[in-house]
This record gives sequence, structure tokens and C-alpha cells, in this order.
Amino acid sequence: MSEGSNILVRVVAQKGACYAGHKLGDEWVIRDGKTPAGLCLYAFDVLFPFSRVLAFGGSFPWESDPATSRVACPDADNPVVFELRRI
Repeated sequence: MSEGSNILVRVVAQKGACYAGHKLGDEWVIRDGKTPAGLCLYAFDVLFPFSRVLAFGGSFPWESDPATSRVACPDADNPVVFELRRI
């Protein structure tokens, strides 16, 4: 069974102090739908559904680039915003 395309995850914005230590510019690649080493599991839990859509060629109507999506982690006091990009 195909796992679809790989997804590049990049931190594009951050406010406050990230519990996991993520900072602007950090990058990971989601391969075969598996959690990349070093990526916060709470953030991955939120990113995963978006990554699957992109990996299999889907897109989101609110995004200007159909190969990307911007998603925030669930920490409302210290949000980290990730960009997901099909690669």
C-alpha cells in the first residue's frame, strides 16, 4: 500500500516558550506517516490529519498553495505554527 508523498514540516511562527523547544525555522520530514524524531507528539497529533490529506494529493480550500497547509499546535498560551508542504 502506498504511503503517499513525504511532508516537510517547518516552524513558521511562534509565540512564548515552546515546551518541546521548537523554534522558528525547525524542520522535519514526515515519511510513511510516522512521527519524525524530535517533533512534539502533541503537535504531531494535530498535524497528522493534515499531513495525510496532503500526502495523498488533497488540498485545503482556504490555502493559496494547494501543496501546503498551516496548522498551530494545541498550546493556546505558547502557539507554534507549522507549515506542512508536500514534497
